[in-house]
Amino acid sequence: MKINNKFILGFILTCLCTFSCTEELVEMNINPNGANPETANPNLVLSTVLTEAGKTIVNLGYQDIAGVMQHTQKDGWSGAHNLYDWNRSNSWTGYYAILRNNQFVYDKAVELDQELHQGVTLVMKSMMFGLIADLWGDAPYSQALRGAEGTPEATFPAFDTQEDIYRGVLADLQAANELLSQPAGAYNSSIEGADVYFNGDPAKWRKMANSLRLRYYMRVSEKLPEFAQQGIEEILSNPDGNPLILNPADDASMGFAGISEDTSWPNTTRYDADASSYRRIKMCRTLVEAMRSKKDPRLSVWANPVQIPLVVDETLPSGTDQIENGRRLLSPDVLEERNVALEDISQNPDYVGIPPGIPGPQVYNLSPDANQAAFNPHVSWLNDRYRDATGPLLRARIISASEVNFILAEAALNGWSVGDTPENYYNAAIQASFATWGLSDQVESYLQEDEVQFDGSLAQLMEQKWIASWTAAAESWFDYRRTGFPELEAGPFAIRSAIPVRFYYMIQERNLNAAETEEAISRLEATSFSEVDGQNSAWSKPWVIQGTGKPW
Repeated sequence: MKINNKFILGFILTCLCTFSCTEELVEMNINPNGANPETANPNLVLSTVLTEAGKTIVNLGYQDIAGVMQHTQKDGWSGAHNLYDWNRSNSWTGYYAILRNNQFVYDKAVELDQELHQGVTLVMKSMMFGLIADLWGDAPYSQALRGAEGTPEATFPAFDTQEDIYRGVLADLQAANELLSQPAGAYNSSIEGADVYFNGDPAKWRKMANSLRLRYYMRVSEKLPEFAQQGIEEILSNPDGNPLILNPADDASMGFAGISEDTSWPNTTRYDADASSYRRIKMCRTLVEAMRSKKDPRLSVWANPVQIPLVVDETLPSGTDQIENGRRLLSPDVLEERNVALEDISQNPDYVGIPPGIPGPQVYNLSPDANQAAFNPHVSWLNDRYRDATGPLLRARIISASEVNFILAEAALNGWSVGDTPENYYNAAIQASFATWGLSDQVESYLQEDEVQFDGSLAQLMEQKWIASWTAAAESWFDYRRTGFPELEAGPFAIRSAIPVRFYYMIQERNLNAAETEEAISRLEATSFSEVDGQNSAWSKPWVIQGTGKPW
């Protein structure tokens, strides 16, 4: 009996120790630095959604898509930027991470009956899913963001069609317009501390929602012209019920705190000892020449003048190659010795851009030192402001008054009832762009330039919209796909002889969700440019441009 009592006592002590240790292990397994979904402040998560979305958009429009749209070229690490050599490296993982956080805030807002938060998160959901559809085509949408459920549909979501995603985006933006229709004081919650776009102003969020509706109606206008016309005319028929971003003061944009590399303008030199990321991006000749021909003063805001212009002078003695009075003087025989034709260099005295997709961009325009080509003094670097970590003009530009007025100009050009003439909207769009870059006092003289006065063509309208999309080139890319404007030619060293029209589906997605990814790929339209790398190609056409004959 004594032995049994000792056994029982030992068993009890063992159990107590086991349960105690298990409880301690559970407590220890809680990350003290992580956010508990049950208690997390939705505003802290919303701030992350907004900042990560803003960085995503500026990285699209200022990095490789700026190369595609020939705003800039790189003279180092140039394969993806100049030549479209993406090698299936563009991933949507970060986009869906933003959407998961956004969904958390939305669900909390529904639970707490916070209509302001619901409206804002519907706008962000629409913008991010719209971007995914823009960039890849078909994608997980209706079954996305449900991974925690553990069901087969949540784990291996179907890819919704690009058309269905666009329709869903437009429906959510309409719902957001209604949710955001109250004055700030009428809501039972506030986002003022978290809102890095509008400082908590629901009226500006409402304008953003409706402006995005215009963007996506116009996006599908080649495929669904009656649907797009009806949607845009309905918005314009009720300006009080569908307010828009028509003034640059209402632009949806995000500044940078500049307190770390992660919170700074991309490629800032503040956290880059040799400034290599900044130095590698130069102006592209396509944009530079388009702006020089129009005497466009925005060029001086975006670019530095060439440090040392080239001057080829037939009267110089043979073998002349010297710098004098800030110019590099060359006799023609020096070019011949280097096997460089006169038309292969630029003697612009002010701004010089690198031609798109050329071999050896690091030595363009007779750079004196191929080993340090990023220091090339004979091409235009980006303006010195782009060295900074933060500044009044360094903003992620999400949707602007300039873009909205260009959309309305195009709608008017189509003959749709939008309240004003194409020319007036066109002029207003350029005026808004000049105001954004601090040049309002110069816009009237610019509008009088022969090449700028509106000639009634879509080509001219889209060229001006392309220029105005500086640092937001992704939107210009999407316009180019559906209109073919501006007329761009791939450079001679690009991996295809045409501009790409989408991102590849990444290998990881094809491995993890093979059946659905392959089904989506089968719905792409193969082209003569996509034959080399198969139907999942950056040159295969997604639904939005299939059958349109655009852009090539």
